[in-house]
Amino acid sequence: MQISVVVPCYKSVDTLPELVKRLMEELPRVATDFEIILVVDGSPDDTYAAAREQERLHPDHVRALLLRRNYGQHNALIAGLLRARFPITVTIDDDLQHRPSELPTLLAPLEDPLVDLVYGVAKEEEHGFFRSLASRSVKAALAAADVPSANDVSAFRAFRTELRDGFAHVADQFSNLDVLLSWTTTSIRKAKVEMDQRAAGTSNYNFSKLVRHALNMITGYGTVPLKLVTWLGLIVSVFGFGLLVYVVVSYLTGSIEVAGFTTLASLLAMLCGAMMLCIGILGEYLGRLHFRSMQRPTFLVRVDGRGDGPPAGLPGTHVPEVVAAPTPDQIAAALSAQYEKPAKALPAGDDHSL
Repeated sequence: MQISVVVPCYKSVDTLPELVKRLMEELPRVATDFEIILVVDGSPDDTYAAAREQERLHPDHVRALLLRRNYGQHNALIAGLLRARFPITVTIDDDLQHRPSELPTLLAPLEDPLVDLVYGVAKEEEHGFFRSLASRSVKAALAAADVPSANDVSAFRAFRTELRDGFAHVADQFSNLDVLLSWTTTSIRKAKVEMDQRAAGTSNYNFSKLVRHALNMITGYGTVPLKLVTWLGLIVSVFGFGLLVYVVVSYLTGSIEVAGFTTLASLLAMLCGAMMLCIGILGEYLGRLHFRSMQRPTFLVRVDGRGDGPPAGLPGTHVPEVVAAPTPDQIAAALSAQYEKPAKALPAGDDHSL
C-alpha cells in the first residue's frame, strides 16, 4: 500500500515527536511509500515548532501544515486530506491514544478493493463515564444524520483517498468528516484495536463541547429535529382538540360553574413552551443556512511545507491527484469473488429447452 497519514495537532508539543517516531517505525512495514501530514490547528503553544522540526528531520516523509486559526479537528483533517497524495489515507490522533503498531489491523480490510472505509474500534472503553456518555451522544447524533455504522465511528480511520471527490465542493465551518464520508460509501468495516490512555494533557473535547458537537451534526446534516417539531405540533393539536371537546361537553352538561385560572395558565404555558421550542429549532436551521450562504472557509492555511495544496477550504480549489488506485481488473475480480455462485447441475434425462 501507499499511505497518507493525517494528524490533526493541537497542544501536542510533548507527544508529537514520539508519535512521528512510532509512525516512522511502523509505516515501512505496511507501506511501499508513505507521507505524514501534520496539520497544526492554530495551536497557541509550540506545537508548530515541533511539527516543523519533524518536517526538517524527515523531509521525504513528513509535511507540516499551519492553519491561521483554530478551525476544529474535522476541519483540520479535511485540510490534510485535500493534500494527501496516496491511495489510502489514515487519520490518527496526536495524543498517542491510537497505537501506530495497530496499523496492520486497521489496514487489513482494505486489501479487499470493495471496502472503502475502516474504523478502528477500541476493544475496551478508554474514557471515563461522562466522557463515554458524551461520546455515545455524538454517535447517536451521527445516526440521526443517517451515517451508516454510526456506533463504530472512531478518529482512528483508514479509507480510500478518492472518497474526497464526493465532498470537494463542501465549504462549511461545521464540517464533520464522518458525515462527509457517509455521503460517498456504505462499504464500511470495523477493526478491533488496542488503545491507550492519553499520554499527556487533557482532551480538548469535554462533555459540553461534545454535546454541542452532537447538536451541530443533528441540525447541520439531519432533519430529525424538524420531524420532531412536526410530531410535537401534531400531539399538541390532538391534545388541544380533545380539551376543546371536553370543555364543550362540560359546558353543555352544566358542569362548568367557575372558569379555572390554573388550568388556563397551565395550558398557555405548555403551548407557549412548545411554540418557543419549535421556533428555536427552526432558528437553528436558518442559522445554518445563513452561515453557509456566507461561504466561510473550512480552513485557511498560513504555512504549507510544500505549497502544492489548496490554500483555503473553498469549492473549486485544486486537489492533487492520487498516485495510484485499484485497477478495474482488481475491482472486477473482487466482485466476481463476492457474488459468483457455482452453477447448479441439471438432473439427467430432463428436457430443459424452452
